[in-house]
Amino acid sequence: MAGDGESWGARAICRTADPEELFVEGAAQNRAKAVCTGCPVRTECLAYALDNRIEFGIWGGMSERERRALLRRRPTVTSWRCLLEAARTQHNRQESPEGDERRASAS
Repeated sequence: MAGDGESWGARAICRTADPEELFVEGAAQNRAKAVCTGCPVRTECLAYALDNRIEFGIWGGMSERERRALLRRRPTVTSWRCLLEAARTQHNRQESPEGDERRASAS
């Protein structure tokens, strides 16, 4: 979640979408969530919505219902930004071919 403040919004895929398309109900939410697929700042967006308890709309590929459920399951999380950043870093290490080479050479 590199960068300052909320500068990630300028890189979001949805920045050019009609905002009304992201604040929908029912089956239309699945179409709205599809906008987030492949977005380079999806994690930052989701963390922002979770940390700020945003109640409406699709953020980071999750509906308000999905975010509420996640918040209920993890009530002790004080910073979703930090948690998601750490998870992404760990995932990138595991997926990195360089990480595989380093692990192999350390053996």
